[in-house]
Amino acid sequence: MQFDLAFVTKVFAALFAIMNPIANVPVVLSLTEGASATAQQRTAVMATIGTTIGCFIAVLAGGMILAIFGISVNDFRLAGGLLVLLIALSMLQGTASHAHAATPKEKAEDLDPASVAIYPLTVPLLVGPGTIATLIVFAETARTQGKLTELAAGLGLFLALLAAALLSAPFLGRHLSQTATAITRRLMGMILAAVAMEMIVTSLRDLFPGLTR
Repeated sequence: MQFDLAFVTKVFAALFAIMNPIANVPVVLSLTEGASATAQQRTAVMATIGTTIGCFIAVLAGGMILAIFGISVNDFRLAGGLLVLLIALSMLQGTASHAHAATPKEKAEDLDPASVAIYPLTVPLLVGPGTIATLIVFAETARTQGKLTELAAGLGLFLALLAAALLSAPFLGRHLSQTATAITRRLMGMILAAVAMEMIVTSLRDLFPGLTR
């Protein structure tokens, strides 16, 4: 079977858009403000490991968890598409969705630098509801269409880029302007909106076959 590079690109672009390592660099720096360089590196490594574990759980066990609750993948694809679309609309408006960000109250609290790698950096900033929904849908598509290798490639490439971005956050923070961050957020919002619409349309076609006639 031919290697589907387009599917790899779609997985990579969707994860990049929803987790947005570049736009989240200022958030990472604010969470580790005042920490030593060693502590920042340790936080980046822990966040990368936590995100990797979270992504693999969503890919490997997401379908089984849905089955336990009696939820079909098509139903979840529709709900996930709507959720991802709301996140994309927030990004297009230049704001962070509360589904993938700490609330104002949580931001005001003094967070332990040793624990920010797990919360709120890994959950919900990186591995939030939108990420989980997207990965479950892609995993089901890969299983039904025989594209598990492409899914692994797209996920692996993104996780490698995420690790590089987190580890180099102090360097990127010195060179990324607010304008560049804002442009990146909006551009990723457009890509994410397109992914969300594809999820919604695919779900509706499967749920209501008459729509394709």
